[in-house]
Amino acid sequence: MPASFRTIAGKARSYKIIIRKGLKMTYSSRVLLSRSLLCLVFLVFTGVALATSSDPLPSWNSGPTKTAIVQFVSSVTKKGGPDFVSPAERIATFDNDGTLWSEQPIPQLIFALDRVKAEAPKHPEWQNTEPFKSVLADDMKGVMASGEHGLVELIMASHAGMTTEEFEKIVKDWLGTAKHPKYNRPYTELVYQPMLELLNYLRANGFKTYVVSGGGIEFMRVWMEKVYGIPPEQVIGSSIKTKFELRDGKPVLLRLPEIDFNDDKDGKPVAIQKFIGRRPIAAFGNSDGDWQMLQWTAAGSGPRFELIVHHTDAEREVAYDRDSIIGHLDKALDDAGQKGWTVVDMKKDWKKVFPFEK
Repeated sequence: MPASFRTIAGKARSYKIIIRKGLKMTYSSRVLLSRSLLCLVFLVFTGVALATSSDPLPSWNSGPTKTAIVQFVSSVTKKGGPDFVSPAERIATFDNDGTLWSEQPIPQLIFALDRVKAEAPKHPEWQNTEPFKSVLADDMKGVMASGEHGLVELIMASHAGMTTEEFEKIVKDWLGTAKHPKYNRPYTELVYQPMLELLNYLRANGFKTYVVSGGGIEFMRVWMEKVYGIPPEQVIGSSIKTKFELRDGKPVLLRLPEIDFNDDKDGKPVAIQKFIGRRPIAAFGNSDGDWQMLQWTAAGSGPRFELIVHHTDAEREVAYDRDSIIGHLDKALDDAGQKGWTVVDMKKDWKKVFPFEK
């Protein structure tokens, strides 16, 4: 007999003994006693039901992908098992754009465009200078045609020339008002519910979770702890140079219009070594920009887990891979097939994409 049922039976016998021994009880006392017994039965059975139906990944459909995740976590956390990994070495790294939240369009790029428009009155020369001219004309094709050099110019114009505190406030204010063009919701609501569950599941099993993203580090640190539960010190990203100076006797850090580090592609393993100092045993991405991070993780000894989020759901989100400029997924997808990495089929594997879905 299960322990919970033995508990109920034992309590019931105790109550029967009380009654049979002829203890003087009023009618109201007996009613109260009976109700207490019923409450006990209800609570115990409810607890049994919750325990048996508990699922740490409820937004993931049953299948090989979910099974692979659970089996990996179980194997590395089983003490005495052949694949046991100590908690100190349970490092998991996640890309952000397209892996944890929607990247079509890239929120930080939209932030940069909005900042350029807001600052345009101070820069009349932008009216005739690319890529600013295209930004002010809402010509996204023109913006993308400016290439990497043009995008860097936009980042410098929109992210530099202010203190770190000033930049943090600008980002917070923007996130509080900006909305996704398709869903008409704040960008911080366009996070993937299954991946939020995965983050919590890993942390509940002794993993330390990091974001390793090509996005701007100071932009991400503003909101990630609240949305993902990942503190600023565990957020790694691209950065511009900063300089210490005194303003009216107060120390500040000034953001300069110079690239410091590009945390993308082969920069990701470098950043992991530089800022974490341990090779991850699990890595999660969605594009060729994450390929080297996945390779670096897979090359370690002992149990390893690599996962790619493949955007296959054109109805609930956006379907894209090899032909997309944003979130281009080609070589990493081929490598996943050859090396046995786990590939999430978003349409097939996820019951829901966003938290707001019913």
